[in-house]
Amino acid sequence: MIFRVETDVQIDESHRFVELVPPGSACTVALTSGYVDAEPGALQGVQLNVEDADAAHAYLREHGVQVSDVAEYPWGRFCFFEDLDGNGWSVHEVQVD
Repeated sequence: MIFRVETDVQIDESHRFVELVPPGSACTVALTSGYVDAEPGALQGVQLNVEDADAAHAYLREHGVQVSDVAEYPWGRFCFFEDLDGNGWSVHEVQVD
């Protein structure tokens, strides 16, 4: 999954705002520096919804991400990984009835 850069602004020496758009999404992800005082790895439980967990899993593995196997739950299929800062992410295949 390759995100498109919507905005990338260096506000001043210590503040930067980057806004990313996942493919086909109306939502964006904001990455900032200088605005939130949190230690690396403090972000846990961010969920990315995808149409195909197996495809997302393969993509992550192909790009060197250590990702868990895809697990099946009554509410969907998931795999999990941590980014380089130790933040925890889940990839969720939404079950459509």
